[in-house]
Amino acid sequence: MDYQFKDIEQKWQQFWADHKTFRAENKTSKPKYYVLDMFPYPSGAGLHVGHPLGYIASDIFARYKRLKGFNVLHPMGYDSFGLPAEQYAIQTGQHPSVTTEDNIATYRRQLDQIGFSFDWDREVRTSSPDYYKWTQWIFMQLFNSYYDKDADKAESIAKLVAHFESNGSAGINAVCDEEILSFTAAEWKAFTPEQQQAELLKYRLTYLRESTVNWCAALGTVLANDEVKDGFSERGGYPVEQKKMMQWSMRITAYAQRLLTGLDTIDWPEPLKEMQRNWIGKSVGASVRFPLSLTPALSEGEGAKKVAPIGGDLEGASYIEVFTTRVDTVFGVSFLVIAPEHELVAELTTPEQKADIDAYIAQTKKKSELDRMSDTKTVSGAFTGSYVTNPLNGDKIPVWIADYVLAGYGTGAVMAVPSGDQRDFLFAKHFNLPIIPIIDIQNIEVEADPTKEGKYINSDFINGLGYKEATAAVVAKLEELGLGKAKVNFRMRDAIFGRQRYWGEPVPVYFKGGLPYLIEEKHLPLLLPEIDKYLPTESGEPPLGRATDWSYNAEEGSGSSSLSFGEGRGEASYAYELSTMPGWAGSSWYWYRYMDAHNDKEFASREAIEYWKDVDLYIGGSEHATGHLLYSRFWNKFLKDIGKVVEEEPFKKLINQGMIQGRSNFIYRLIDEEGKGTNTFVSHGLIKEYKTSPLHVDVNIVENEVLNLNKFKAWREDFANAEFILENGKYICGVEVEKMSKSKFNVVNPDDLIARYGADTLRMYEMFLGPLEQSKPWNTNGIEGVFKFLRKFWKLFHDADFNFNVSDEAPTKAELKSLHKIIQKVEQDIERFSFNTSVSSFMIAVNELTDLKCNKRAILQELVITLAPYAPHISEELWTLLGNPAGSTSTAAYPKFNPAYLVEDEFSYPVSFNGKMKTNVSLSLTMEVADIEAAILANADVQKYLDGKAPKKVIVVKGRIVNIVI
Repeated sequence: MDYQFKDIEQKWQQFWADHKTFRAENKTSKPKYYVLDMFPYPSGAGLHVGHPLGYIASDIFARYKRLKGFNVLHPMGYDSFGLPAEQYAIQTGQHPSVTTEDNIATYRRQLDQIGFSFDWDREVRTSSPDYYKWTQWIFMQLFNSYYDKDADKAESIAKLVAHFESNGSAGINAVCDEEILSFTAAEWKAFTPEQQQAELLKYRLTYLRESTVNWCAALGTVLANDEVKDGFSERGGYPVEQKKMMQWSMRITAYAQRLLTGLDTIDWPEPLKEMQRNWIGKSVGASVRFPLSLTPALSEGEGAKKVAPIGGDLEGASYIEVFTTRVDTVFGVSFLVIAPEHELVAELTTPEQKADIDAYIAQTKKKSELDRMSDTKTVSGAFTGSYVTNPLNGDKIPVWIADYVLAGYGTGAVMAVPSGDQRDFLFAKHFNLPIIPIIDIQNIEVEADPTKEGKYINSDFINGLGYKEATAAVVAKLEELGLGKAKVNFRMRDAIFGRQRYWGEPVPVYFKGGLPYLIEEKHLPLLLPEIDKYLPTESGEPPLGRATDWSYNAEEGSGSSSLSFGEGRGEASYAYELSTMPGWAGSSWYWYRYMDAHNDKEFASREAIEYWKDVDLYIGGSEHATGHLLYSRFWNKFLKDIGKVVEEEPFKKLINQGMIQGRSNFIYRLIDEEGKGTNTFVSHGLIKEYKTSPLHVDVNIVENEVLNLNKFKAWREDFANAEFILENGKYICGVEVEKMSKSKFNVVNPDDLIARYGADTLRMYEMFLGPLEQSKPWNTNGIEGVFKFLRKFWKLFHDADFNFNVSDEAPTKAELKSLHKIIQKVEQDIERFSFNTSVSSFMIAVNELTDLKCNKRAILQELVITLAPYAPHISEELWTLLGNPAGSTSTAAYPKFNPAYLVEDEFSYPVSFNGKMKTNVSLSLTMEVADIEAAILANADVQKYLDGKAPKKVIVVKGRIVNIVI
C-alpha cells in the first residue's frame, strides 16, 4: 500500500483521543517536564500557517522528552475573554460566549488535525466561570494584602490592622499612596469603619485611584497603550483621548526590584530581558522639592500639594517635587515642566495663560502616552504663568506644561537643564529660555552636552568640584534644608486593572458609601449578568450598568452571583463594580490551573503545585514582553508570598518563536491610454513593455509563481472574463514578502495544506523553513520536497509493490553508521531547539539507507522512534506494522547513541601509479605500513595495473595515500 496519509492521520488522531495517550499524571516516579505554549485568543479567522510554528516546536520537544523518560505536561487552552467577540456582539446582538464557543470549536478542530500531543483533559478557558472564579479569588487575595518593605514581601492586611490597633501608623514601612495619615493606636480605634477602610485602601495591593487612561468613546472602553496608534484605536480606527477616570490599579511597582533581580535567574532571550529591565527602569538619583512662588492664581496655602518637607518642618510650605538622576545639575535648571494632566495645572495657571493652557491640554488628550513618549522631534508646551524657586540658590524658575512629561511617571514633573539634556535644550531654544552652562568643558553651542567630566561652574558651593563630590554635596545640602534626599526610582507604574466593557471577569467588589468591599468567598464566582445591549449606558456607565438588580445583599451575605436577580433581596443592597477585569487577568496565572484543572476547592492543589512547580519550557511571542510576561511574573511572586506556590519565577526557559511572514503574489492590470484599468493582465516578465497597476492575488491559486487562470477567473466575479498577456504560455506572478493578512490575500490555511500533503508534512516543513527564533517568509513551493521525503521513508518499509517488507537480518556497518548519525544529530538538535537542521539530516539518512537498500528491522525500528516527535502519524503506523503495541511510540525509549558505530576503522586508500590515481583499496586503520604495502600489492586491481611489472618503490602514508612507482 502506498503512503495513504489521510487515512493514517485520521486513524491515529482518533486513537490518541480515545485512549487519552498524552494524559499527564500528577503522581509518578518519573521526573517531570512542563512544556507550555502561550495559549491563543480564539479569533473567528481560525489558524493560518504562521500560528502553529511555536506549537509544532513545543510538541516536538514534548514528544521527545516523553521518549527520554519524562512525565510531560503539555496542555492547551484558550484566552477567551477579548474585545473582538464583544465588538461582534455589539454589531450583531449575539452574546460573546456564542461567538467564542464557535471560534474555539474551529481552533480545536485545526489543532487536532495537526497532531499535537496536548493533554486535552486539562483544557482551560479564561471565560469559563469554573476558571474565572479563581481569577476573582486571586484578586481578593491582592485586595487583602499589602507590601511590607521590611519583610520584602506581601503580607495580610489583617497584620497591618493589628499593627494600627497596637501601635498606630508608627513603624510601618510599606508600599502605599503618598498621602497617608499619621495616627496613634487610640486615634485608629476612634476612626469610623469607613475612615479605616479609606485608609486601608491606600495600602492594598489592588486599589482604586484616579488614573489617566486611553478612553475610546466609540468602543466604550479604556485601551492599553499598545491598542492605540496615532491617537486612534488599533481595532476599528476610532478616536482615542486621554481621560481621567477612577480605575482599579495593582501595585506591581512594589515588586519592581524583585522583578528586576529575578531576570538574572531565568533562561530567557537577552533582548526580551532587556526590554523588561528598561520597562522597569531602575534609576538611582535624588528627590528634589522646588518651593512654589505665589501667583495671583495661587494664594498662600491653596491648591499646591501640601507635604511635610523632608527632614524639616516648614509649616504650610508648598512644593513641586521632581526625581532626577543628575541632581548635580540643579544649578543649571532654567525651567520646570509638569505633565498637562498634573493635579496642580489648574491652580498654577494664571488668567492670562488659561487659553493657551486649555488649548494645549485639549491637543494632548488626542495623543496616547506611547505617542507622547516616542515623539522626540516635536517641541511643544505652554507656560502656566507661575514660578518655583530653586531650593539651593533661590532663582525664580518658570513652570511649563509639555506632553513629553507624563503624570503617571515619577512625580509628573521634571527639572529642565537645557545645557545637559537634548530635549530640554530644544525646548529652551524653541521658547527662548535660558541655557546655563554648568561644567567647564561643556560645548553647548549647537546641542546639549551631558558630560560628567570636568569641573562645575555657575554652581555656587560645588564650583570646582568633580561629579561624585558635587553630587554628594548637593544631596547633603538638600537633606540639611529638608528639600530633598537620595532616592531610588523606578520608571514602571502601577498596572491599571479595569476595562469598561462587558466580556471580561466581573470584579468581586460592591460599593458602600463610595468605598469598595469584597463579596464573600463562598459566593464566587460572581457571574456576568445578562444585559440587553453590549454598549455603555446612555449615561456613560460601562455595559454592566445595564444589568437589572445586579447588586449585593450585604445583610444576608448573598448576591446575584448565587441568587437569581431580585431573589431574596433585603434592603441593604449595594451596587457591584461595573468595570470588568483587563485581558491580562486570566492569563497571569493559567499555567497553575493546568496542573489541577478540575479542582473546585482551590485554584490547584498543593500536591500538584509541589510536583509540577513551574514551567520548564515556555514558547511564545516577544510582543508580550512588557504585558503578559511581566504581569505573570508579578502574580507568581505574589502567590509565592502568600504561600500558595513554591517557585519565585513561573517560566524557567522561554523561547520567542519568529514570525512566519506572508509571501504575497501580484498580478498586473493593464492600464489603457485614458489611464483606466482594463480586464487584461500582463505577466510579470513583460510589465516593462506596458503600463500596469499591481494587484494582490490569492496565493492559494498560484503555484511556483504560475497563476492558475481558470481558478483566477472563478475567484472573483469581475475577473470572469479576464484576458491575459502570457510569457511562454504561462502567467507569472510577482512576489513580495509581507505580513500575512486577509487584505493581501496571502493567508495560507493549514487545512488546505493538510488536505493535500498531510499534517506530518506540514509539521516538518514548518520546522524546515529556518531557525525557530527567526522570522521567515512562507513559501509553499518547497513543501513538495518534504512530502516526497516522507513517501521515501515509507518505501524503506515496503517492496516495489508496496507490500510491507522488513528483514530480521543483522545490519551492516554502513547501515548502523547511518542510523547512529541521525540518532545523535536529532538528539543534539532538539536539545538546542535547532529543529530545522534535523529535518535536513533525516533526508540525508533516508537517502543513505535507500542507497544501501536497507530494510533491516534493527535499523528501521530505531529510525521510526527518532522521527516520531516530528512526524508522529506515519511513525505510529510504521511502529505498529513493525509488530509493536498500537500507540506505544510515546512510551518507547529514545534510541541510545553508540559512538562506536561512527568510529572509522577502515580507510579507502587512493592508490596511484607514478602519481596518477587509478584505484581505491579499503584497509583497516590498525594495519602498519609493511602490512599495508603487502595488502596493496596483493590486490587484484593493483596487480592488473602492474601488469606483471615489479614496482621500483612503494610509498605508503598511513591513513592518507599509497603511491607505486614503476
